[in-house]
Amino acid sequence: MDAHLITKIIHMSAVSLLILVFVARAATLFINVKNQQPNANARKSLVGMQHLSLTLIIVTGATLLFMNNFDVKPWFYAKVILFFVLWSSLIKTYKNDNTILLVQRRAGLLIGSVALIGILGLVMIKPVFA
Repeated sequence: MDAHLITKIIHMSAVSLLILVFVARAATLFINVKNQQPNANARKSLVGMQHLSLTLIIVTGATLLFMNNFDVKPWFYAKVILFFVLWSSLIKTYKNDNTILLVQRRAGLLIGSVALIGILGLVMIKPVFA
């Protein structure tokens, strides 16, 4: 196998891990919620897996970009913007702050879900703007 394929496999595995962690952390906003805070059970492991997956996505994405000589399609920029929206919504949704209401956290989760679905849609459809 060549390096490009291995990097793609690692990238997509990290995306799969992110989706699993996204769903698992989303469940903490609905099960055993106390004081407007997400359920604290398994918080450290979920945060660690989320950080690992996001770091792998960024590193392998940059590596793939370099391997492709920075030749990108127009939808790539939309994907990057949606990634930052996802990242920002995850930070704000799970911020350890008692002043953030549970409704606001769930709204952040909805925004993150829309961004994640948008990213996956762009990757699958690969729209052509001509």
